[in-house]
Amino acid sequence: MASLQEQPHRRFNILTGEWILVSPHRTKRPWQGKNEEPSLLATVAYDKNCYLCPGNERAGGVVNPDYKAPYAFTNDFAALLSDTSTSMIEDGLLQAKGELGECRVVCFSENHSLTLPLMEVKNIIKVISLWQDEYDVLGNKQQINHVQIFENKGAIMGCSNPHPHGQIWSQSTIPEEVIKKTERQLSYWKKNNRSLLEDYIKQELQAKERIIFQNEHFVILVPYWAIWPYETMIIPKRKVTAITGLTEEEKKSFAEAIKRLTIKYDNIFQTSFPYSSGIHQAPTDGKEYSEWHMHMSFYPPLLRSATVKKFMVGYELFANPQRDITAEQAAATIRDQSEIHYTHKAS
Repeated sequence: MASLQEQPHRRFNILTGEWILVSPHRTKRPWQGKNEEPSLLATVAYDKNCYLCPGNERAGGVVNPDYKAPYAFTNDFAALLSDTSTSMIEDGLLQAKGELGECRVVCFSENHSLTLPLMEVKNIIKVISLWQDEYDVLGNKQQINHVQIFENKGAIMGCSNPHPHGQIWSQSTIPEEVIKKTERQLSYWKKNNRSLLEDYIKQELQAKERIIFQNEHFVILVPYWAIWPYETMIIPKRKVTAITGLTEEEKKSFAEAIKRLTIKYDNIFQTSFPYSSGIHQAPTDGKEYSEWHMHMSFYPPLLRSATVKKFMVGYELFANPQRDITAEQAAATIRDQSEIHYTHKAS
């Protein structure tokens, strides 16, 4: 592998069966392109103009309760609806089918300025507990076959409100990305009678170069096949098919991992580090998914600084995902960051 560290090469994604192009020599190219506005941390605990703060009226006219803990509600502008027609259209080569679903918003805290790295572990545990409850309630509905938990952090990621929150989209169809991961994990399970990700993290722990840190129950790493500059995964050491299978001790370790990782993220460029994060886990269509090993992924766009991001354009849209810095370089950068948030350091 050392011989390829400075040369163009391809890497294989074991979870999707797809390849990515790595071009480490391109990190030296000059940049005269677009610069983004850096993400700034909110500084107030309550914003009277925020649709998500306690007691405020949302854009849809509903008034939020005076909540004091993580709070979930049905999205006022949902991408999926529970009363959609399931009729089909077939017109020669053209097909369409109604898609049922429900979309939820999860406010992480009543505090307008508390992003995950700034929250206490005990309060991140409450967020995880709410994720578990939502996955369980939505997943047990007859028409729901998949539940996707995710967060878009920062305006650069399309987040429409700065109040720290995530979303949950549940739907009647299993999405393509989850189908790919199911097929790859099932194939490995049938062939080896072991979890694909269990074997993967064992190999990564031996290699060490892409490991950021580990705790009692989770491994945090930059995947060998990472596409985004500082992409990471949080993987349980024990094969857990879905978030509802986590024990209380594992939930605490999960919360600690999320906090430690997101602090390191913010410290890279001393900014509120934007990303899309999501939890992939077993579908909820009632089938047994013994092969599934849940995991959380973070896809941050920032590349060189708080104002320069990676663009998914050109070759990546028409041919293949591509990255410049290697997964090993990214892991070293994240690993070397302090575990004290930059805003908490003595001046």
